[in-house]
Amino acid sequence: MKSFLSKKNKTLKLLVLVMVLAMSMMAFASCGGGGEEAAEPAETAETSDTITVTDHADRQVEVPTDIQRIAVCDIYPLPSVLAVFFDSADKIVGMPAPSMTAAQNGLLGQLYPEILNAETGYIEDVNVNMEELAKLEPDVVFYSASSPELGDQLANAGFAAVAISVNKWDYNCIETLNNWIALLSQMFPDSDKAAIVEKKSNEMYDMVQERVKDIPDEERANAFFLFQYSDTTLLTSGQQFFGQWWADAIGANNVAKELSTDNSVAVNMEQVYSWNPDLIFMTNFNAYYPDDLYNNTVEGYDWSAVKAVQDKRVYKMPLGMYRSYTPGVDCPVTLLWMAKTAYPEKFEDIDVIAEAKAYYKEVFGIDLTDEQAQSIFEPVQSAGEGFAYQ
Repeated sequence: MKSFLSKKNKTLKLLVLVMVLAMSMMAFASCGGGGEEAAEPAETAETSDTITVTDHADRQVEVPTDIQRIAVCDIYPLPSVLAVFFDSADKIVGMPAPSMTAAQNGLLGQLYPEILNAETGYIEDVNVNMEELAKLEPDVVFYSASSPELGDQLANAGFAAVAISVNKWDYNCIETLNNWIALLSQMFPDSDKAAIVEKKSNEMYDMVQERVKDIPDEERANAFFLFQYSDTTLLTSGQQFFGQWWADAIGANNVAKELSTDNSVAVNMEQVYSWNPDLIFMTNFNAYYPDDLYNNTVEGYDWSAVKAVQDKRVYKMPLGMYRSYTPGVDCPVTLLWMAKTAYPEKFEDIDVIAEAKAYYKEVFGIDLTDEQAQSIFEPVQSAGEGFAYQ
């Protein structure tokens, strides 16, 4: 019996030794022994190089997690929003010519001169040359949600195409800006500015609403928006375009509200005479200034009988990063300027230069000089040249 147990113990010890050696060899191999590459941890191997976002056309779009090259098609204000969002224009490799004109004549090109190197030749109006666009090797292409056919063309050509909308929120410039920033913050979480942009823009909007809410109807300013202007064109905003939102936002009446055409609408001087606006806001989608109305410099128009012209209450809208009539990063500042322009006595304590500097610093971390802030409200004439709104 004693001999049997002794042999059994030796056998057990041998089995244990073999198992220990086998386990040691397995552990050594798994740790990359013998000069082998170590195996990637499971969670790293499963990390995706893409994310899926829902764009403003309600399409599910797969985009890279590391986006380094961006092209913009027919959504003209977006390059300026992107540059301020990143506090850099290095990622923007392509944008439309109207966006470039604004950059060359506004703050955008001063603060981010690298944006002036972006290509523009791949798009004319809404027509995109896919071969030229492909040469830019964009990681993502932004286009207008109102151009679904373009979105299909981009997707079929193999681009990660993301739709951006200007009218999904009824031409509300503040809400539209907030939704643009929210989508960008999903795509670029390291630059997330959704909360601060929404907070500050809503604060500025609410302040204006509080001051204008009790103005009697008969004392509200009657405003006319001169969107585009030439010897052949006189376009304004009816009830379904940006002018209506701006008028509502500052407690004014849009004299062309009776017009239901979506987007811009053509009118004639007889209609303007019948409306007889108290003030006129001229956008930077044309190259003319208040003096051109005061002096009737454009053939075929006589503004001398219009109250706003007689009272010298014609104003050129601001241009900071982009033409402020549309959604963009300057919307909250433009709202303050427009409210003070319409009702100076209700906003006499508001210094729009100081407000612009504070807004850019608090929201985007950008330090504007007094001169740069002032330039927002003194746009140059060339900013509106050669523009045809689509």
